[in-house]
Amino acid sequence: MRTLLLLCVFLVGATLSAQTTLSGTVVDPDDQPVPGANVKLVGAAAGAVTDFNGKFELTTRESLPFSITVSSIGFKTQTIEVSSASQALFIRMEEETTQLGEIVLSASRTPERIFESPVTIERFGIKEIKNTASVDFYDGLENLKGVDINTNSLTFKSINTRGFATFANTRFVQLVDGMDNSAPALNFPLGNLLGITEIDVQSVELLPGASSALYGANAFNGILFMRSKSPFDYEGVSGYVKSGITSQEAAGDNEFYDVGIRLAKKFSDKFAAKANFSFLRGTDWWAVDEANLNNPGLGRGDDVNYDGLNVYGDEVSTNIRGVGEALVNLGVLPSAGLVNLLPDENVSRTGYLESDLTNYNAESVKFDAALHYRPFADDFEIIYQGKIGKGTTIYQGANRYTIKDFFLQQHKLEFKNDNFFVRGYITDEDAGDSYDMRFAGININRAWKSDNQWFGEYAGAYIQAVLGGANSEQAHGIARGVADTGRLIPGTPEFQNTFDRITDDPDLTTGAKFQDASQLRHVDFNYNFAHLTHDIADIQVGGSFREYKLNSFGTIYTDFDGPIRYSEVGLYTQIQKQLLDDRLKLTGAVRYDKSELFDGQFTPRLSVGYTAGANRDHNIRASFQTAFRNPTTQDLFIGLDAGRAILVGSAPTNLDRDVRTFELSGQGAAIVGSTTVDVVGRQAYENAFSLSSVGAGAPASANVGLVAPEKAKVAELGYRGVVGPFTIDMNGYYSWYDDFIANETVLVPFYGDVNDVAADGTPQQGYGLAVQALQNDDFFAYQTYTNATSQVRSYGAAIAASTTIFKKFDVSANYTYADFELDDPDFRANFNTPRHKFKASFGSVNLFKNFGFNVSYRWNDTYQWQSSFADGQIPSFDVLDAQINYRVPSLKSTFKAGAANIGADEYFTAIGTGRIGAQYYVSWTINNL
Repeated sequence: MRTLLLLCVFLVGATLSAQTTLSGTVVDPDDQPVPGANVKLVGAAAGAVTDFNGKFELTTRESLPFSITVSSIGFKTQTIEVSSASQALFIRMEEETTQLGEIVLSASRTPERIFESPVTIERFGIKEIKNTASVDFYDGLENLKGVDINTNSLTFKSINTRGFATFANTRFVQLVDGMDNSAPALNFPLGNLLGITEIDVQSVELLPGASSALYGANAFNGILFMRSKSPFDYEGVSGYVKSGITSQEAAGDNEFYDVGIRLAKKFSDKFAAKANFSFLRGTDWWAVDEANLNNPGLGRGDDVNYDGLNVYGDEVSTNIRGVGEALVNLGVLPSAGLVNLLPDENVSRTGYLESDLTNYNAESVKFDAALHYRPFADDFEIIYQGKIGKGTTIYQGANRYTIKDFFLQQHKLEFKNDNFFVRGYITDEDAGDSYDMRFAGININRAWKSDNQWFGEYAGAYIQAVLGGANSEQAHGIARGVADTGRLIPGTPEFQNTFDRITDDPDLTTGAKFQDASQLRHVDFNYNFAHLTHDIADIQVGGSFREYKLNSFGTIYTDFDGPIRYSEVGLYTQIQKQLLDDRLKLTGAVRYDKSELFDGQFTPRLSVGYTAGANRDHNIRASFQTAFRNPTTQDLFIGLDAGRAILVGSAPTNLDRDVRTFELSGQGAAIVGSTTVDVVGRQAYENAFSLSSVGAGAPASANVGLVAPEKAKVAELGYRGVVGPFTIDMNGYYSWYDDFIANETVLVPFYGDVNDVAADGTPQQGYGLAVQALQNDDFFAYQTYTNATSQVRSYGAAIAASTTIFKKFDVSANYTYADFELDDPDFRANFNTPRHKFKASFGSVNLFKNFGFNVSYRWNDTYQWQSSFADGQIPSFDVLDAQINYRVPSLKSTFKAGAANIGADEYFTAIGTGRIGAQYYVSWTINNL
């Protein structure tokens, strides 16, 4: 027993003697603490992060002497030799005069200085996040050059780089810790509604432009990387409380609040864990634009066929004389002569304001947890991460949707070290109680009184009024009053009961519920052979596999008989080589992707960068990149009646699954021999008139092709460097798009053959019947998914400059130019991007002890907005954001007060959304290193 005891004492002593504990303090040139600085042991995984007082403690089994590196954004990295642990270290950092030394990972899938990145890249780090004048870090991304943020609602912002985007920006990818943040059924991310908690953000990197060579199918016009903090490096408890008001003319002043907490613990060199929770609640920007889409400038009182922008239910419209003819055929009107008293014009039902159909609540709940295990206490790590999000917001697509209690969860298992990673994750969504506001308005009307009854009462009352001596305007007013008698009034129990029933019904012929439970499964890997092949070249290989499972229960997709599944696979490689004393950097990459629905696609990328100058402070880069985009799940399998048009995807298996039954006019019924007709989705692609030809008075076949992958080629030149006191970053690009994916609205006649035309162009009988269907109002609009037959081109340039004045003030400004060209003037490209943008910021992290401030300004030129919801011009606008902050080291706290759009000059970034007012806030952040 004594021997065993002595042996235990010896082993404990040996273990203790093998451990070295190093402590110290990190300060800036003014001897102020530098919190959040990384202290790393060279050649090992051990590390620590300084606390709010700049202090750190690092324990390692490495034997002295050894080296440590100390790094922090805004300071030059220092390497320090440590020969004794008996004395506390005092490390004074030297300020980095430029941001070009910051390390980025995404441009080449390997760590490199942003200065030497082979392509354009933007970085938004911890320093920028803390000092942003925007309400949160995601909004702050709008201050980066080349970036637009289209504001859908308070909690749903859509990032756009290099144009061609609506809120459904399927040309842009958003990754959170390597996981695609897109909702599987929508194919695009809902901003940061379900993304990452602000206090857990380690860094944000953004690659504008083509990135398919390394990141696959949808990394087409840009890709955003958000990385969270590791619990090994950032441990402890941190949190924030943020509150204030949103102020808008339509909605008034409304309180909002946002709270979050992060818990992280490094239990040993092998195991660490973290958990994050955040909750935001506020009032969304009210959309109250009642502009008449049928006859701009005329209000409801001036136009009997009024169709308001943010008014729903008034899309239901019919020719009132045709109603009279139907009433005669049914024997309701005793004489055909009475029909002539009815005007030959369309009349629409009375609609409901958007504010009657939603409460504009905005809410976001995010929770995530991660377990990190390093079995050998080195760089090999196994990570499980789970993310759960629930949100309420407004989304604008073909219609306006209340996204209510939308639920998204992701679960990831990852194995990695410094040279490789293998990760697999699943994304699962549930649309919750979301609903389509347009169909809510339409079907509340129909639940109260059918269309046939309403229009019949309208026609009868109009005739009676004319017979009584009323003129046309008076007769229309009387007729609407009669037809609307007993209409459900918002705020009454009868309206609310009907509203609740409609928004809980997923059948869009009677309800409005948005129902979905789709999934996405994804696996990807990467191996960097640089540690083995560095003397020859740095070589990487990788790949991915993705499977979609669409399950909307037949409400969005044509998945009436069960979920729709399909998959994609991709492989890539990249080779980098540095020459001429590491001044010349050559990069080549190529990727092959294959969807089971389409032919395979190769996407190569070539770039060359040269570092010039005696101090190596000028870098010139040139690249040629390619990209492709597979049609989205909606492009392929949607089957949705959006009210103004039926949306039908062009996957071959989808064309015959979408079947709609339409009622025919009296003339049409006589031609067909039936009062109804069935139309299949295939007819939209094979037997339809183009909308533009009908508008021009010469109906012609649309000849819509089935959608195929979209491809792009991009040539880019750039420069980064230091010129005197200024850091300069500029780039220019030119893009060629082939098979540009777009929508084309066509008119499908209920009878006849659009293509029945002789070789010499002479119309035949079938064509004549199809034209007659147009004349009889026996047709419906379909939105098809196809490719442009001509090439689309875009081009642009951007320049950013930053400097420090009096060693206190950070000043930066950037300007972006963007434009595009089309060979086909009738083609709708949805460019949706200002030609000119200017942004600037001015601030100081430490104006005086512990006090900082920042002011940001941005201006957008006027631009044209195109989308399936509505088109129109967006007026130019400028926005000023500002914040002041005060740090209290003894409380490990930062207090901030700020305002977004401080001048409260309301603006909007898309037609149909609410106008964006001012947002004023105060916040308290604790221990956020």
